[in-house]
Order: sequence, then structure tokens, then C-alpha cells
Amino acid sequence: MCFSRSLILLLSLALCACAGSATRVAPTGDLSPSASGPSTAVANAVLFRALALVGTPYRYGGNTPESGFDCSGLVGYVYRDAAGIGLPRTSAAMGDLDRPEISRSRLQSGDLVLFASGRSISHVGIYVGEGRFVHAPNRGGTVRLDRLDAPGWRETFRMGKRVIL
Repeated sequence: MCFSRSLILLLSLALCACAGSATRVAPTGDLSPSASGPSTAVANAVLFRALALVGTPYRYGGNTPESGFDCSGLVGYVYRDAAGIGLPRTSAAMGDLDRPEISRSRLQSGDLVLFASGRSISHVGIYVGEGRFVHAPNRGGTVRLDRLDAPGWRETFRMGKRVIL
């Protein structure tokens, strides 16, 4: 029950923040959103699309709602579908993007959150606000909302990346 109230509150706050419809960004060779729409609207579109996919089954290599998602498939699908932004296919390649690195304390909705086992980026999700992120964590699971400060995620968090500038 508490999870449902938190999700409804989060969605309500995001709706109030955008007040208008999200602007779709045309796909480009680079990662720059269109200058015609405010970055807040694009970030909100990414946020809503990611939250709408909570509960979708995990599938290694999956990159559509119909086939299921792995972590990078989910992130790539959401950015492409909600913002028209193409991202690399793997979490490691997303970690190598030439985009600003963001500390945990400066994360904004729509930022990528990247996790590492050892030195290599091995997991990615989308920050939604209030210390939470959406991701496709493991085989047998589903896309879900987790806290960055939860055990396992707190220790492996490496950085955020701001894709929507």
C-alpha cells in the first residue's frame, strides 16, 4: 500500500512539474535534445515512460516491452521511445558516453545511474527522483523501482550521467 501511495505521489509531482505535454525529440546522430522543447519536458517524458514499464519481465538481451528487458535494453528503449535519443546498447558503453558525470547528490529525474562490479560498469537504470531509480535487475525478475541507498546498490553506485542537457 505504501509503495502505491509513493508511486502516485511521485507521478503527481512530476505531472505538476511539466504542466504541458512532453515535446518529442527527433532522433539525431548525437545525443542532443531539440532546442525547441525544454529539457524538463523531455526528462518528464523519460520518467513517465520508465515508470510505465515497471512490472515488465526481465529477459537477457531484451529491448522491447513485448520481449522483456535487460538493464541497457530498458534504458535504450525508454530514451528512444520517450525522447527520440539513441543510446549505446550496453551499460558499459553508456558509462563511456561523453556526457557530464553527476554525483549521487546532484542527480535529477531522467539521469542515467551507473553501477559497477569491480572496475567495469555492469548495470544501468534511470533516476526518477527522491533517491529512487527504475531498472531491470535480474533474471527471473521484472522491471522495478529501487532505492539508491539500498544494500547492494549503495555500494556499487559509480556515477550518474546527464544525457538530457
